[in-house]
Amino acid sequence: MNFKTFLATSATMLGLTATAALAEYPERPINMVIPYGAGGATDISARTIAEPLGAAVGKPLVMANVTGAGGATGSVAVQNATADGYTMLFARVGSHSVNPAMKATLPYTLDDFRFVTVYEINPVACAVAPSSGIEDMDGLIAKVAEGGVSYSSSGVGSMLHLAGAMVLREFGVEDPLNAATHIPQKGGGAAATAVLNGTATFICTNSSALASFVANGQLKPILVTTAEPIPGFDAPTAADLGKPALHQLVGWTGIAGPAGLPDDVAEKWGAWMAEATADEEFVEKMTARGSIIRLMNPEEANDFITGQYETFRKLVDELGMRVEG
Repeated sequence: MNFKTFLATSATMLGLTATAALAEYPERPINMVIPYGAGGATDISARTIAEPLGAAVGKPLVMANVTGAGGATGSVAVQNATADGYTMLFARVGSHSVNPAMKATLPYTLDDFRFVTVYEINPVACAVAPSSGIEDMDGLIAKVAEGGVSYSSSGVGSMLHLAGAMVLREFGVEDPLNAATHIPQKGGGAAATAVLNGTATFICTNSSALASFVANGQLKPILVTTAEPIPGFDAPTAADLGKPALHQLVGWTGIAGPAGLPDDVAEKWGAWMAEATADEEFVEKMTARGSIIRLMNPEEANDFITGQYETFRKLVDELGMRVEG
């Protein structure tokens, strides 16, 4: 073998070795960041898909709730992580549509992430405690006129924050930001509990986060923002009440990594998510909570998220909810 042949053969072998090394991803557990607290819609979605997703990946998924700043703290942790596929994010409507729309200063933009999919869409429902004496939206609006009404959310800049204000405005409250007090919590679960224990009057959040509270009779739904009824939620729809603008309020969950996530890693995530979201038990559990399982490819996911951002940015401007944090 002459020297040139040796070099060519060596280069080929090196290329095959590099390809084999890349094909071995993942070689170790993958850190999965949930940017909201336990019991909220993001946490429920993440932990429900964890088992079928872990089976598809073939390596342990280390689930971690990294909370704060309406989902921004956990998002920044992934933004700043090495783009090797070993730190991934359960991105959410609040962290990647509402947060960018509401916050004038935010340490990330949508371009700082590579979305591999959006896999779940779920509607919004508003609920009160049965002990509140509020039976419907008319009763809530009457209480707002009297004063002292508050609503809880998973944080400033969260979808819940925007939803509470938007619902009040759609039902004729001229200055919802001052007519009702916003009480931010550390997550969607804590926000629902705040209504349950009387800290807040009402909540508007994703149906998945309210399903167990409603099923147990702990919270009473008074509105769903959909055109069609939600199974398990005995409440009028926005269409029933003549408020079609509220159909824009919808939650979603997706998977994202840092912006530099390699193509081969992103492709593997696409295959894993296709397998995980086809799991019958996962679909059954999420459907029972009012969610719609819809797997989007990266292009569809980016278009969808961008559209959501533009929708919420318009709402934020109309409501005057742009904040400096």
